[in-house]
Amino acid sequence: MHEMSIAMAVVGQVEEAAESGGASAVTAVRLEVGELAGVVPDALAFCFELACAGTVLEGARLVTETVAARARCGACGHAWPTGMPPDLCCPGCARATDVELVAGRELRILTVDWEDGPAPRTARTREPISEEG
Repeated sequence: MHEMSIAMAVVGQVEEAAESGGASAVTAVRLEVGELAGVVPDALAFCFELACAGTVLEGARLVTETVAARARCGACGHAWPTGMPPDLCCPGCARATDVELVAGRELRILTVDWEDGPAPRTARTREPISEEG
């Protein structure tokens, strides 16, 4: 289950940012997850809850935003939603030899909400989540 390694990576990155920002508690983490990233949202939510235990993220809410998979044909320039499983044959010219996935594999922390006293703060990051451990 690679969702656990993803959850642990997210918790590690958020914990580091929260500590350097002086946060007393993290209340929410918002992730962007591409539909081709191979992530099962329910499994990720379960693993996230486990990975947060005993950290400044304990009790934090995980919000995931799905990014639809899209491709673009290099031959004719047509772009289309690929669906799942992905259809990588261009509906514009019927070619499949010069197709590029332009969206749908994202796995990124978008925002983190935390408390560092009376007022909540939001931190933004654009760092991709590494699945290497």
